[in-house]
Amino acid sequence: MNRPIRLGMVGGGEGAMIGNVHRIAARLDGRFDLVAGALSSDEARAAESARALGITRSYGDFRQMARDEAARPDGIEAVSVCTPNHLHEPVSRAFLEQGIHVICDKPMTATLDQARHLADVARGSDALFILTHNYSAYPQIRQARAMIARGDLGTLRLVQVEYAQDWLTQDTDSKQAEWRTDPARAGAGGAIGDIGTHAFQLARFVTGELPERLAADLTSFVPGRKLDDNAHILLRYASGAKGMLWASQVAPGTENGLRLRVYGDKGGLEWQHDTPETLKYTPFGQPAQILRRAGPGSTPDGSRVPPGHPEGYLEGFANLYAEAAQAIRSGTMPDTLPGIRDGLEGLQFIDACIRSNAADAAWVQVMP
Repeated sequence: MNRPIRLGMVGGGEGAMIGNVHRIAARLDGRFDLVAGALSSDEARAAESARALGITRSYGDFRQMARDEAARPDGIEAVSVCTPNHLHEPVSRAFLEQGIHVICDKPMTATLDQARHLADVARGSDALFILTHNYSAYPQIRQARAMIARGDLGTLRLVQVEYAQDWLTQDTDSKQAEWRTDPARAGAGGAIGDIGTHAFQLARFVTGELPERLAADLTSFVPGRKLDDNAHILLRYASGAKGMLWASQVAPGTENGLRLRVYGDKGGLEWQHDTPETLKYTPFGQPAQILRRAGPGSTPDGSRVPPGHPEGYLEGFANLYAEAAQAIRSGTMPDTLPGIRDGLEGLQFIDACIRSNAADAAWVQVMP
């Protein structure tokens, strides 16, 4: 079928950053047509956003939207969930139970119990659940994953991943900060839930390994802040590899400092988000190789334009939407598309960090 998939959206109304990113990504390849939305819990505001965005059907309640759209012959086939974390589970569940595919922003839910419940719902539904860990769709991240899988680095020894920002360095009442620093809406994790889960999933995606144990030191540096804004986390893997994860939103001078380094007994790889089209590969004892997206020695996975024409955040997001469209049409999830497993692992990571920090950074099992 060549027609666009009919798409709905919950949350992400006019002025919401992540909602706009989802909309751009969904339409970049012409694979989706956004036709319905519950863009706000306030019906009037939802309708206003829908009019501004050219969405034909507006709802003030996502449950009503799920029921009504499922009953329509031209109802939506998939929905983007762009709400604060505490609504991810009830919104996703409402649509999965109606057989409507879900494309959800991360983390999957606000709590581990919610994640387990949603996983059960998803397994019992004919619809797919897709999680937008968009960094895993960058071409050079896919390149790194393929190189590690074929043994270019040998036996893995060290995994270093960091995600640093500065936008919460001081107290702020911005709309984005308000819910992300509120445990009732963000869940138990602050920086670890917002950006730490991205770093955790990226390392997991590239290496194929899930840490067995971790030791987490979480800090809220801003006085009165209820959730962590900085985390230093040690990781231990069953293979014998060891890792470190740093997530911070109080690091002045860093805008979106995502960086991954992986080292084995035969070589190392380095990638960072501010130069996403470059992957540095260094075989031990040899000169470093700079692998450029779509250039010599690189795989074409995910590339949209020729070398020298930069691709970045929106294109990575769009790659996930393109894969989501293909999965919806085929009914099969590729192993590169984040889903229920990634969501559960992300909440297990947050839960383990909270338990470890409560025990003065003691070592804990990631999956007790």
